[in-house]
Amino acid sequence: MKKPLRKRLLRSLMTEHEEKFWREGLLVAGVDEAGRGPLAGPVVASAVILPPFTEPFLKGDSKKLSRKEREELYELIKETALAVGTAVVDSAVIDRINIYQATKLAMKRALDDLKHPFDVVISDYVKLEEFNCLPLVKGDERSLSCACASVVAKVLRDRIMERFHEVYPEYEFVKHKGYPTKKHRELIKKFGITEIHRRSFRL
Repeated sequence: MKKPLRKRLLRSLMTEHEEKFWREGLLVAGVDEAGRGPLAGPVVASAVILPPFTEPFLKGDSKKLSRKEREELYELIKETALAVGTAVVDSAVIDRINIYQATKLAMKRALDDLKHPFDVVISDYVKLEEFNCLPLVKGDERSLSCACASVVAKVLRDRIMERFHEVYPEYEFVKHKGYPTKKHRELIKKFGITEIHRRSFRL
């Protein structure tokens, strides 16, 4: 495939939904989360508003990128975006209201944290009723704004879990980030649970 054609195809795939709104003069906020599945730690959400008609500079799910790629993209997103908002909802709240509601809460708080006007929200398949919201299946693979939010949320959550590793080094959070790996479950059996483990999950 010729490079110009490949570039046009990437633009079509990653900004198809944004461009419908951009052509109407509307600003789009993409929102996504990191940390719905782990047994420990918070769920982190990010919201990103890109300048209209931004050329795609990433593709795919942030979880498929290397740490170095995510860190580089994180800095690029901060430089490129009109606004970036973030929010953290801890394990105690997750246990109290369940992970789905905690995810929605984190997303709403991230949108509030933008401190910048926007007209439309594109989310990774979470319907936010308070906003003019387009929930996309695999939104982080089909929307540039959503993909950017995914990168920011993932980078910030990884950093949080690395700090928790300093508090609970025996749990090796720096390696598994709280996800339900075999090693993490073995460590829970050995040491018990911490204050950041989600008691409502099957530990």
